Amino acid sequence: MATALSAIEIEHLSYLYPDGHQALHDVTLRIASGEKVALVGPNGAGKTTLMLHLNGILMSKGEVLVCGQPITEKAVGRVRAQVGLVFQSPDDQLFSPTVFEDVAFGPIYQGLPEPEVRRRVDEALGAVQMAGYARRVSHHLSVGEKKRIAIATVLSMRPDVLVLDEPSAGLDPRARRGLINLLRTLPQTILASTHDLRLVQEFFPRMVVMDQGRVVADGPTERLLGDVALLEAHGLEKP
Repeated sequence: MATALSAIEIEHLSYLYPDGHQALHDVTLRIASGEKVALVGPNGAGKTTLMLHLNGILMSKGEVLVCGQPITEKAVGRVRAQVGLVFQSPDDQLFSPTVFEDVAFGPIYQGLPEPEVRRRVDEALGAVQMAGYARRVSHHLSVGEKKRIAIATVLSMRPDVLVLDEPSAGLDPRARRGLINLLRTLPQTILASTHDLRLVQEFFPRMVVMDQGRVVADGPTERLLGDVALLEAHGLEKP
């Protein structure tokens, strides 16, 4: 099933929560290496559940491959190094006394030597334009600054894929613009779950619409955002 140019391949993925709620129904989705894809839909559509399968937090019926690697219990460590998952709230990701320690956590967990850890931290903070923040306390930063640091915590592991959950949530206009400018500089394949259709319109060439655990539309953003009937049918509004 895997191809050399695929970053993410999902085949017939279904997921049933322990309480009996069917969150995903036979989802099939492929994302090419380097693509920037937005995952949109109403609350409860299954977007976050789908994303949690991409680094093995959830596993269930179906097949999920990242960069050609099937996600299995034995391979989950390697997969998590390839997939950087950034949660909606950066406070779920930042837990160390300083920014440096937050960004260094992944490389240290990978067993890298100290000089390489420091190199990775400097590189990641530079990539998100936060080079002077290494000794700052993460929880004293603004929401926009925290979002950048959260992204740096995954960039320090040099992932091939970035998975972002509501990346623009809680940002003021300036921070939101800064986020878009940052995303434009990143070479990784990006999959982002978002309700911000203006962000989708500005940055993501491809849009996948989910509703009730199913992919109901997948195509060029410009075309899908122009389909008012489609948007209204799935709880979305044209930006």
